[in-house]
Amino acid sequence: MNQSVFESFTFWPITFLASFLIWVMFAALIALWVVDGKIQKKQVFHALLATAIAFLVSQLIKNLFPTIRPFMLYGLTPLTLTAHIDASFPSSHTAMAFGLATSIWSHHRKAGVAFIIAAILVGLGRVLGNVHYFWDIVAGAFIGVVIAIIVDKLQVYSYFTKIRKSL
Repeated sequence: MNQSVFESFTFWPITFLASFLIWVMFAALIALWVVDGKIQKKQVFHALLATAIAFLVSQLIKNLFPTIRPFMLYGLTPLTLTAHIDASFPSSHTAMAFGLATSIWSHHRKAGVAFIIAAILVGLGRVLGNVHYFWDIVAGAFIGVVIAIIVDKLQVYSYFTKIRKSL
């Protein structure tokens, strides 16, 4: 836990964007599915799968190309709830946010626009929070979008339902 975030409320908007907005996005996905009914189980599955794969791919890349985070390089205070010391490139938060947002956008354009705006704000928060560089965000966004498109085009949910029915 990053204690410096709790010492001043001045940077809470940045901390919210960088650390908490992604959880709001997940809550909104569940709300669209359970409460509103605008999103179907298949779309939720694709969104969560794309998010998980985007996270795993970004973590793999981090291990292959270790880069130092801005707060470590420049002696800045990280403005996120947790201050990870793993590689900066690419942003896993942004990859997950864009994977989720792209999945929603491909099934529900109106809600998808709100999710894409939220994903952009997550990336912006990560840069303003001193934990990522601009190119980390661009790479994370690219990973999330590509993974979500692949998951959607492969219709992964139908494979899982066929397997489940055959059991």
